Amino acid sequence: MGRAILEGVLQLGPHVVDPPVVLAPMAGITNVAFRRLCREQGAGLYVCEMITTRALVERNPKTMSMIRFGEGERPRSLQLYGVDPATIRKAVEMVVAEDLADHIDMNFGCSVPKVTRRGGGSALPWKRKLFREIVTSAVAAAGPLPVTVKMRIGIDDDHRTFLDAALTAQDAGVAWVALHARTAAQRYSGEADWSAIAALKQALDIPVLGNGDIWEATDALRMMAETGCDGVVIGRGCLGRPWLFADLAAAFAGSSERVLPSLGEVAALMYRHAELLTEWLGTERDGVTDFRKHVAWYLKGFPAGGELRRFMAMASSLGELADLLAQLEHAAPFPREILGQPRGRTGTPGKVVLPDGWLDDRDSDLVPEGAELDDSGG
Repeated sequence: MGRAILEGVLQLGPHVVDPPVVLAPMAGITNVAFRRLCREQGAGLYVCEMITTRALVERNPKTMSMIRFGEGERPRSLQLYGVDPATIRKAVEMVVAEDLADHIDMNFGCSVPKVTRRGGGSALPWKRKLFREIVTSAVAAAGPLPVTVKMRIGIDDDHRTFLDAALTAQDAGVAWVALHARTAAQRYSGEADWSAIAALKQALDIPVLGNGDIWEATDALRMMAETGCDGVVIGRGCLGRPWLFADLAAAFAGSSERVLPSLGEVAALMYRHAELLTEWLGTERDGVTDFRKHVAWYLKGFPAGGELRRFMAMASSLGELADLLAQLEHAAPFPREILGQPRGRTGTPGKVVLPDGWLDDRDSDLVPEGAELDDSGG
């Protein structure tokens, strides 16, 4: 399957991921429109929103819409979530038989309660046997399609699973392992522990990708230098900043020049994003309404009055949005003082919600009752 780093190039089956940058799946964010916007900025691998295996097998209409890919979008990357090995096998067989994707990523990193309370996401690697059955089933059903896994350090500091789980995944034949260097209990709080990525790189023979606290292109280069990882996964750092992928491409090409757009350039990207959402969702009202949640991220640190921001977050047509964007101070330079600041969710750590007795037996392969979610998106 070409599961190796060749001369510093990240391979994914027959595909080369250059630069070695992966867009993390984010619910309600990484749809066709956002992926296209990011791809227009720079190369890499762009993953769709998380898809639940049950919803896929049952052909849930919302899920079937979410697995659409744009024209020319290659490789098509699909992240699957599931808890039942049999359902996961059926879902992967469906992906292969109907040519729905070129790459399958398995989610073992989600920390939201509705997932962990069913034993899924970052809770699942604790169950060694069940985890092994799931990954082995997925790789076997995928045939020539590369399968990768994404995970966290563990449930909490007392229940760390990443090393055992990654070695199991490697033995099962995955193409790479990506590690979000936080526990599920941390959620998105505190700092990512990059030393865990370094430890994983030392333990595995296959590529390791690092995730966590990459806010700038320089962070990506620093993570790779400090940990030895083979690539990076970008999540919250690109919220309202699709140009981060252009910055990453330049940094990996050896350029010391930063990609720091003016407010006018940001305004053009904002309109382009809303335009692409309109094209994907079918109406201006739907597209511009979906765009509203991105406004604050795009304008963070820029001089834009509260009233103007508020009106943008209530816009419902492209014309209305264009008129509001025209009122921005287009010559305003990028606010360097916000570089390196966290974006998106942060929150506080908390106890992970788990099925009753989940921690009692690591070798049980029983699937919790009602474990499979019937809708996608996290």
